[in-house]
Amino acid sequence: MVKSPPQADEPSILHMLHRVSQHAEQLFAHSIDSTGLTARQLIVLDAVFRLDRPSQTDICAATGIDRSTLADIARRLVGKGMLARRRTREDARAYAVRLTEVGRQALSRALPAVLAVDQQLLSALPPSEREGFTSALRRILETAHRRGNGPNA
Repeated sequence: MVKSPPQADEPSILHMLHRVSQHAEQLFAHSIDSTGLTARQLIVLDAVFRLDRPSQTDICAATGIDRSTLADIARRLVGKGMLARRRTREDARAYAVRLTEVGRQALSRALPAVLAVDQQLLSALPPSEREGFTSALRRILETAHRRGNGPNA
């Protein structure tokens, strides 16, 4: 007779984080329709804005997005006229990336929607728990990074 695996009373943390991520992506998609940006494209635009003429490797490190996915995202953003990239003098294999004016405008239009989604997500928690929640998420990411197995590893 084959035994079934033990059932937990609640879903795993992994499953809950995945479902919350899906919910956040859905809220983002509904709030940002007019720009045609995905959440990851916006993350890349924001990273390029914050970094000084980053390479795609720098963007990978800042966002936790893997190289092949980032290359595809960058190619799409270049196609939309939001990013410009050129080969670096130091390494002919590497690209230096910068925001175009179209990219700056898209980022400016999208950021208020991101803040609204953040607020909508946090509204599920009482105000007294919100800072603790975001602090806990930061600690999890920082710990994963220090161990070398998380975003930005």
